Amino acid sequence: MPVDAATPWRENLAALGLDLPPVAAPVAAYIPAIRTGSLVYTSGQIPIVDGALPFVGKAGEEISLEQATEAARICALNALAAVHDLVGLDEVVRIVKVVGFVASAPGFTDQPLVVNGASNLFGEVFGPAGVHARSAVGVSELPKNVPVEVELIAEVR
Repeated sequence: MPVDAATPWRENLAALGLDLPPVAAPVAAYIPAIRTGSLVYTSGQIPIVDGALPFVGKAGEEISLEQATEAARICALNALAAVHDLVGLDEVVRIVKVVGFVASAPGFTDQPLVVNGASNLFGEVFGPAGVHARSAVGVSELPKNVPVEVELIAEVR
């Protein structure tokens, strides 16, 4: 479903008390997002806020489920910023796919709940056009010791 013009993403972000952050500078040899045809792929986005990492450690150990979920939400906002910087969020038709990686302590199995932090944000911002296919994967380590990394694929006009 296309984005409903009656509920534009800007108004939805404002209602959530959120602003799109500046795109985080890559920490290695990649670009934040790339377009091919009608799809935009983002690189994995970590929970950077104003150049700092508010969450570090593994979910289920140093990081609670609630903190990891908030980190996923920050990652999602950073992914939207990367899409916006490349093509503008006005061009988004729908969020197609989300992949969330969760640095997990042994025995932690709530990766889907953590990645809901990202999925819920996309739904709040884009409504039905934010509903997507998804993977939530537990991993042993992530860059900079962050608990979550999120990437997305968006269909654009």
